[in-house]
Amino acid sequence: MNKTDVFTLVVNHSREVVPELEGHDFQRTDKLSELGANSVDRAEIMMMTMESVSLRVPLLELSGATNIGELADLIYEKLSDA
Repeated sequence: MNKTDVFTLVVNHSREVVPELEGHDFQRTDKLSELGANSVDRAEIMMMTMESVSLRVPLLELSGATNIGELADLIYEKLSDA
């Protein structure tokens, strides 16, 4: 699994949690909060993505991400460290 695969997972889970994003053309610089995802939505997206890649880390370790590209990169790094 590479960074692009993880980004695709984040995008797919974002669309699942926030159906209004179905037609959105996601960019790595997109911020979930600006796309209408509240804090519960964002936590759910992170948990779903971690579950998809069988990663177990505290959500706090991913909280430094400022956009979905950084979130995907952090998850990828955690996978590489595991």
